[in-house]
Amino acid sequence: MKIGIIGLSRSGKKTVFEALTNNVIAEGQMTESRIGTIHVPDNRVDILSDMYKPKKTIYAQVVYFLPCMQRHHIEKTKEQNIWSEIRDCDALIHVVRNFGGYGFETPDPYNDFFNLEQEMILADLVVVEKRLERIELEKQRHRKIDQEESALLIECQKKLENEIPLRKSPDLAYAHSLKGFAFVSAKSELVLFNNEDDDDKLPNITDITSKESCMIIRGKLEQELAQMSDEDAEDFLSEFNITASAMDRVVSRTYELQGLTSFFTVGDDEVRAWTIKKGTHAVDAAEVIHTDIKKGFIRAEVVSYEDLINAGTYHEARKNGTVRLEGKTYEVQDGDIINFRFNV
Repeated sequence: MKIGIIGLSRSGKKTVFEALTNNVIAEGQMTESRIGTIHVPDNRVDILSDMYKPKKTIYAQVVYFLPCMQRHHIEKTKEQNIWSEIRDCDALIHVVRNFGGYGFETPDPYNDFFNLEQEMILADLVVVEKRLERIELEKQRHRKIDQEESALLIECQKKLENEIPLRKSPDLAYAHSLKGFAFVSAKSELVLFNNEDDDDKLPNITDITSKESCMIIRGKLEQELAQMSDEDAEDFLSEFNITASAMDRVVSRTYELQGLTSFFTVGDDEVRAWTIKKGTHAVDAAEVIHTDIKKGFIRAEVVSYEDLINAGTYHEARKNGTVRLEGKTYEVQDGDIINFRFNV
């Protein structure tokens, strides 16, 4: 899963990126976009690894992408390229400044949020209008057009002209005919209010907090925490009433926002977590591992994580009758341990 981190200038995007990834560079050195990859924390993987003692243990991963958005150094055409850079992201984290300090104006999270939202909406509207213009030319040349695509684009145009991001219309956002456009305002978005060190509350902005998925981060504090030893971090968490690191909290909330879940494959060679959408059928989960497994799918041998741990071994779980065979349409559950039977 790739998540783009966006926000207005001086919102603290770089600080948030470094708090989430512990990928730190000196001030003033960010001249290029940055990528940080983290393991998704999951103690079930640790326990399964301890049980099987595999050669490799592989956690699910999240890739955070921070585009270089220094608007005062770039031309308008470059700004369009910035939105192009995040079009391949699966979701967005929108960092909104909610802190003051020397050299900063009084925070205005309401206007900051909507200003960037409007930029995204405008970027998508430009794409929609250009495509509709080309479709109109095709019509004039009496060429066959995709009627469904045209109708959906007109719907998108209406929404965007009314300053409604496409994520508010899931049927449009995830329409198969529009998949290639990768609209930025259609992406799931977590609004992250970047607060003062001593402020652990959401701002009182119901127009945002009641309509968007929101949480707070104390960016500078969390950035320091990410660079501490486990022992120091424990004291730090207690002192500032932080129940979990920013990385843990944001990953958990992003999984929830995206409707994601995990299943596992286990063995002497490898214990591995795989990320899928909730409600994914067994045959499609098989494809996440390899397309050949989907093509030759026979059955999924499934045991829940809890049943395996309670039994102590796979052999005992089988004796207890908790290992079962499922077909293609079985909906994979969070924590399922699956061995796919296939033939190609």
